[in-house]
Amino acid sequence: MELWDAYNSNFEKIEGLTLIRDSQEKIPDGVYHLVCEVLVRHIDGTYLLMRRDPTKPLYPNMWEAGAGGSALQGETAVEGAMRELREETGIVAETLEQLNWSLGGTCIHCRFLCVTDCAKDSIKLQEGETCDYRWVTAQELLAMPDSELVGCQMKKFVV
Repeated sequence: MELWDAYNSNFEKIEGLTLIRDSQEKIPDGVYHLVCEVLVRHIDGTYLLMRRDPTKPLYPNMWEAGAGGSALQGETAVEGAMRELREETGIVAETLEQLNWSLGGTCIHCRFLCVTDCAKDSIKLQEGETCDYRWVTAQELLAMPDSELVGCQMKKFVV
């Protein structure tokens, strides 16, 4: 069972309220949980794309710009982003640059940039989450149709 902290639209934690992933209870209006997304740029200027596992209920086999997922109860957005990045790619980041945050559905999307000098062939796949990866140029990423890319809103942060 995955537990999440609850937040209001001002990104303030709501004390005493815990959200449960895949619960039968609907998340109340005006209540949100953190979703952390990390765009990964190599120091050579290429970007990491991860292919979602074919067994994922949402967006199976689609490419995703970087890594991401929900922050667990007790995690800050940065902590959740660093954990998701490590779990889904094997990249251990010391720092992340916050790009922006936005509200969508029942989520507060916190977007970060990780600039790394990792060996490009050292990416580790997370069973059940990711099944492939590739490094692409900014031009290649920007040219990808939104229909092939989960998190296409990350394109606006590509330089």
